[in-house]
Amino acid sequence: MEGALIVIPKEVPGQWYRDFLPSQVKPSSMDDASGPAIVYHPIGTIHSPFSDIAGMPIQPNGARGVQGTIELEPGLCGGLTDLGGFSRIILLYALHRCSGYSLKVTPFLDPVPRGVFATRSPKRPNAIGLSVVRLTGIDGCTLSIEDVDVLDGTPLLDIKPYVPAFDSYPDKRCGWLEPVAHNAHHTRSDDRFR
Repeated sequence: MEGALIVIPKEVPGQWYRDFLPSQVKPSSMDDASGPAIVYHPIGTIHSPFSDIAGMPIQPNGARGVQGTIELEPGLCGGLTDLGGFSRIILLYALHRCSGYSLKVTPFLDPVPRGVFATRSPKRPNAIGLSVVRLTGIDGCTLSIEDVDVLDGTPLLDIKPYVPAFDSYPDKRCGWLEPVAHNAHHTRSDDRFR
């Protein structure tokens, strides 16, 4: 099915997502998108100490102990019931500060250009990010989290519990990342994917 993904962030206190106001929405980041649009409204906002893409961790394992919070939309707080029983959660979010996409990118961990779908690059046709973070507390509509590798003010699309029996595979292969993945814990972002 062809279509477009449109994420329309709501106002965050002290900040407007000027580039995403409904009157300015473009069908996805794909120039040739056609067909019906898929519209997502953020369920909340991720807060972290990172205000700039450059210098932040590139993966959660490089952000060990980095604390943040999630402010969930008040009407959705009932969906947090039973989430406190999980030590880790999966966050799906809009990579709202990246523009455009490239089918070939040079990833942070390798000087060789790679196909975007074989990387974790934020310059994707549908700019959706994924992080597995530690859940340290829930207070009303506020979630306290650790191991945060996400920009402050990032629009949150979904939360799912991390379940090792479902989400971890012992027969894994890591392709070109196999010899370099261990470097992610100390590699920091630069501005190549703005």
